[in-house]
Amino acid sequence: MSGWEPPTPRRSAREVRERVRALPDPELPVIGLGDLGVVGSVAPGADGVLEVEITPTYLGCPALAEITAAVRDVLTACGHPDGRVRQVLSPPWTTDRITPEGRRKLAAHGIAPPVTPAPDGPVPVGLGDVPCPHCGARATRPHSPFGPSRCQSVWWCTGCREPFPHVTAL
Repeated sequence: MSGWEPPTPRRSAREVRERVRALPDPELPVIGLGDLGVVGSVAPGADGVLEVEITPTYLGCPALAEITAAVRDVLTACGHPDGRVRQVLSPPWTTDRITPEGRRKLAAHGIAPPVTPAPDGPVPVGLGDVPCPHCGARATRPHSPFGPSRCQSVWWCTGCREPFPHVTAL
């Protein structure tokens, strides 16, 4: 054996984007980074090096280092070991970026997705605004502002009497 290995064929920016979008979020592993809405542009920079833009869900996100490492692994596996991961802070991430499929996946795993009020609808007041992901009841109320991760709170369903995490709207 000579120790020489053929170079990994370079994958297209489109394929890299799809692989990055499929990476699970470390804090919400039931949803991919794409459905969470943190993946931005995947394109060559001015110098021709492939860049992946990610927008953290909030400043100081403890999962950011893990997300960045996972994206770098995808870049390397796709033949772009020199690829870059750029954090984009403007415009900031909001829960409006979570795709309908992402919201469905969250609910299917017992995590209430954020509730986005209609522009001309009533202002949420915190009681019954979040449907229970277990039974669908709207007889819910906040239980604790602190949940399993920074972006979640805990709610209580008075219908099925189960607590559940809720992704807090930002």
